[in-house]
Amino acid sequence: MKIIKISLDSLQIPFVERFRHTRKDRSFSDTVIVRVETDTGVVGYGEGLPRPYVTGETVSSLMDHVSNVLWPMIAQKEIDTEDIFDAVHQLLPVEKAPSTHIVHNAARCAVELAVIDAALKSKESGLHDVLSPTVKALQYSGVITSGSAQSVYKRASQYKRIGLSHIKLKVGTKNSEALVAAAREALGERAILRLDANSAWTLSEAIAMLNKLEQYDIASCEEPLAARKWKDLRTLREATTIPLMADESLVTLADAQSLVRHKSVDLFNIRISKCGGIGPSLRIANCAREHGLDYQIGAHVGETAILSAVGRQLAAHLGDVRFLEGSYGTLLLTEDISRTSIRFGHKGVGKPIRGLGLGMKIVEEKIHRYSVQHMERYE
Repeated sequence: MKIIKISLDSLQIPFVERFRHTRKDRSFSDTVIVRVETDTGVVGYGEGLPRPYVTGETVSSLMDHVSNVLWPMIAQKEIDTEDIFDAVHQLLPVEKAPSTHIVHNAARCAVELAVIDAALKSKESGLHDVLSPTVKALQYSGVITSGSAQSVYKRASQYKRIGLSHIKLKVGTKNSEALVAAAREALGERAILRLDANSAWTLSEAIAMLNKLEQYDIASCEEPLAARKWKDLRTLREATTIPLMADESLVTLADAQSLVRHKSVDLFNIRISKCGGIGPSLRIANCAREHGLDYQIGAHVGETAILSAVGRQLAAHLGDVRFLEGSYGTLLLTEDISRTSIRFGHKGVGKPIRGLGLGMKIVEEKIHRYSVQHMERYE
């Protein structure tokens, strides 16, 4: 199999409602879809979400990197479809550690997924054949954005009514304790509540706040400090009973190894786009397992069905994820780009996916409808 053409579309799909945290206020998805075509006419799709405050990537840098760096690596190369993960790893080397302020992981992820999708389709196979499920069903988390205590109470109550028992609350604002109290009151004592501070606190602020919040039975606090403050994270970990989770601090396998070496956290948040694709995400998950850490498969706000499907199949294959995020579909997006619905169901339950390639039936008309920038290259 050879890739003869690649195209990229930057999409802006409106959200049903705005999504806020301390680092960003979003009203639409700003994802990038990559489409590759093989010499036999098979088409594969991938997706990457650039996050400047995580990997340093923007939509513009992602599209430039794919076009000028990654495309020459795969154009007209013979790709072994029998061992597709190894083949892609050889073609698209993983950035081991940040050499600049940018780690091009979302760009790599989008291309990796597109090539894997095309390769699997070319032999009439699916991702579930390569990453075989080890569980029959998965349970997703709900996410509550920053706002007033009243708005948090209202959304938490809505989640409780539809049976969601795993909830993540965005904190880091001055009224964080009031938000946590409102969420716990609405959800009740049995719900699993975790927090995400998005690097909002200093070390002293985090120690003071987490000590206040211990009374609310918090399952974890995600990224309480500025990214990669390994020693400060360990100090915080020793000062609180609330388990700490790395997100912005966990972009590469080298980051994972540093977190382990410094004993900085209890859990990893593995987001497929942030971490560079399926292959790098598997390696980070194995690092967590080898060192006795828990981990979750996370999601970037605004993912379409492509990344949601891959996240679910990865989680179903691993089987031991502590928490699972994503698969919001049209609960968040006004429209998704696949005929195949990826939304989780009642109580947050989602079942493993089967289908050719990554398992999604993409509607190209919808990509064109929401595209605000298009680029293509071919050999």
